[in-house]
Amino acid sequence: MNFAWSVPDFRRCDKGNIRHRLSDIIILMILGRTCGYVGRADIIAFGRHNLKKLRKMGLLKNGIPSEATLCRVENGVDDLSMADRMQAFAEGFRNELLKACRDREIVCVDGKAERGTVQENGRNPDIVSAYSFNAGITVATEACQEKSNEIKAVPVLIDKIDISGKIVTADAMSMQKEIIDRIREQGGDFLIELKANQRSLRYGVEDRLEGLTPVYSYTEGPELGHGRIETRTYRVYDGLEVIADKEKWGGNMTIIEYEADTVRKSTGAHTSEKRLYVSSLPTDTPALGAYVRDHWSIESMHWGLDVNLLQDRIKRKSSKAARNLDTIQRIVLSVFSIWKGLRKKRSDKRKGVAELMRHVSMSFTKLMRFLCQK
Repeated sequence: MNFAWSVPDFRRCDKGNIRHRLSDIIILMILGRTCGYVGRADIIAFGRHNLKKLRKMGLLKNGIPSEATLCRVENGVDDLSMADRMQAFAEGFRNELLKACRDREIVCVDGKAERGTVQENGRNPDIVSAYSFNAGITVATEACQEKSNEIKAVPVLIDKIDISGKIVTADAMSMQKEIIDRIREQGGDFLIELKANQRSLRYGVEDRLEGLTPVYSYTEGPELGHGRIETRTYRVYDGLEVIADKEKWGGNMTIIEYEADTVRKSTGAHTSEKRLYVSSLPTDTPALGAYVRDHWSIESMHWGLDVNLLQDRIKRKSSKAARNLDTIQRIVLSVFSIWKGLRKKRSDKRKGVAELMRHVSMSFTKLMRFLCQK
C-alpha cells in the first residue's frame, strides 16, 4: 500500500491542525471496500470496529475520521494524481502476475459510465480503462472530458501504457484511423469490433463476404453454461480481399466473422448472433476466436464494479469524487486479483470476488501483510 503515501496532500499541512494522515484515510477507504463496506458511514463503522487492529498496523493513531472528512478527501484529492498512483500500483504487480504467462498479453480497452454522477449537461461521466486480461487488473484509466467521448480518450490512454508486442482489443467505438495508427506505431496489434459507426466499411465488408470462401473456419461447442447451450463458429478472411479502402487503414488486416447459436435450455428458445471483427494479426494466427472472447473480460470487470462494489448505486455530486471513487474500487478489484494470482493456496485461486470479500472481512490483516511483503 505504499502508493497511498505518494498521493499529494491537498490540505494545508503547515499549521499543525491535521489530525489524520491522507494515506491513512485512503487505506481505510480501500480496506473498508475490500471487506464489503460501501458507504462512508459503513466504512467509518468498519474502522471503529477494527481500530485496534488498524493501530497495530501503524494507522489512524488519532482515531477514525468523520464522514465529512471522507467526503472532503474524495472531493479534494487530485483525481489525475490518484489515477496515476493506481497505475504505478498496478505496474508494480503486473510483471509478477505475468511471469507464469507464456502467451502474448491481451490489453482490453473499454469505457464505463459513472451512473451515480450526473454532469451539468445531464450526461454521466465516462471513464475509459485498459485492463490486462492475463494479469486480471486495471493498468490505466482516462476520463472523458465533459463535452467529449471515448474516441478522444482512447489515444491518450494508449500513450500511458506500454503495448509493444501486446494485443489491444476494443469495441466498435475504437475503430478509428487515429487509434489504429497509434497502436501500430507503438508496436502492438489490435482486434476491434466492426459496427455501423463505420458504415461504409461495415456494409462493404458484409457485401464482399457473401459467397466468399474463408481462409479457414472452425466451430466450438456445443457448450452448456448459465442455462444456455451455445455453439460458436469463427470464419477468418484475408482483409485484402474484403476491405475496399485498404490504404486508409494501412498494414495487414484480417476479418473475423463470429457467429453464436444459442438455445435456452429451459424454454428451447433459439437465438443467433453474428459479429464482425477487424485485426492486424495474420490470418494464420492461432486462437483468434479466443482473443475475441478475451475482450469480454473487461465487461466482466465492469460487472464486478456494479454488482460486488455497487458502483452505480453510489451517488457523487462531482466528477472528481466519482473518479476518485472509481480509482479506489478498481484498486480493490486489483487487490483480489493479486491475492488470487500470487497466493499458493488453490482454494484462494478458485474463490470469486464475493467469497473473497467474506474471507478478507474476517481477517483483513492477513491481506495487508501479504501486500506489504510484495
